[in-house]
Amino acid sequence: MPQVDDLLEEFPQKSRGQLQAMWQALPPDLQAELQGALALLPGDVKLWRMLLNMALTQFKIALGDKHTVAIVGPANAGKSTLYNQLVRAPADRAQVSPVPGTTRQNQTSDAGLFSVVDTPGADAVGKVGEDEKTRALNAAAAADFLVVVFDAGPGIRRGEQELYREFAALDKPMLVVLNKIDLVRREQTKVVERAAANLGLVADEVLPISARDGTNVARVLVAIAKTEPEIVAALGRALPEYRWRLAWTAITGAASTAAVIALAPLPILDVIPLLAIQSALVLSIARIYQYDITLKRARELVVTFGLGFLGRTLFQELSKLGGPPGWLLAAAIASSTTVVMGYAAILWFERGERLTSDTLKQITKAVTSYLLDSLRGLGQRKPSKQGLQERIKEALEKSPMATDRGALDAEAKKSGE
Repeated sequence: MPQVDDLLEEFPQKSRGQLQAMWQALPPDLQAELQGALALLPGDVKLWRMLLNMALTQFKIALGDKHTVAIVGPANAGKSTLYNQLVRAPADRAQVSPVPGTTRQNQTSDAGLFSVVDTPGADAVGKVGEDEKTRALNAAAAADFLVVVFDAGPGIRRGEQELYREFAALDKPMLVVLNKIDLVRREQTKVVERAAANLGLVADEVLPISARDGTNVARVLVAIAKTEPEIVAALGRALPEYRWRLAWTAITGAASTAAVIALAPLPILDVIPLLAIQSALVLSIARIYQYDITLKRARELVVTFGLGFLGRTLFQELSKLGGPPGWLLAAAIASSTTVVMGYAAILWFERGERLTSDTLKQITKAVTSYLLDSLRGLGQRKPSKQGLQERIKEALEKSPMATDRGALDAEAKKSGE
């Protein structure tokens, strides 16, 4: 787990001191909570949006009290493009163009756990330019945190140096980013080092990003989150649900593939491919829950839970009752045992809890029943492998389990009573 000092390395030295002082003032128990949350923050913008949406239910501060982030810098550095990456509502996005000075007014929108302000270029000249600079500086002065954006193409010239000093004089925590790094990717290291030197910083204090394609934008979000304990605490409280959503995506993919395998002639529920799929699923979930495990150990865990044997037993029991054709029953059971394997792995990685055989059977029956109800429209004829896979995925994505594992927890509890 990274230490707080390591997490602060990407900030300019002046901001580090401010943030370190904020950190030191926190109670030890809150420090421990935030440290754990920071270590699990995602590195992908889409995953960040998922986490932010979940954290909103935990974050009860009114909009006016939200942490405010101002995006500032010279004209045409890509401030509005970065702003558009952060805002939640497409209708709030700023107009962007290659023409310098496209943004003339400050624009504020909701980025979830904080408010974000897009500002005009603060380096223009003339009366209009001076007015725009004043607006940008006012927004910066009112903000809690600054993201100072420079263009990697022309680099840091004298005007940018002076502008940076003006923002630094505001005594705000800030992050310096060098945008459009995709245009100088082969020379990235040299470009970043030169830009940092021109600003009186070290290279680690300048974050290279591409706001256009999203490169390192998640690191901007991490930097913003780290400056506000309430934001990190909200993210931390949302992490269990976020992990479940990530795990459910893996479970859905594995379960739909398991259904396709089950279209082959029986006996299918004990073949090597199903074991391989469930082992890979366990390995994926282990990574989501930051549990150190090998593929061999994942396979051993699948065998230990005995869901292959349970699947065969259920097939024999349910096929005697009549109803759905054998291929459909086999597909539903292969999928449901895979879902339950994923759920069992989560409980194991979370708290070392192993479900009993009766509990596994109870949950598998419930999931099988749900899938059979969802697939009844297929009729007696076998669908194509792709068609079945899509129907299984659709059924699982539409299920209440996709957003909340409460239904599975309830089944587990019911069996234990």
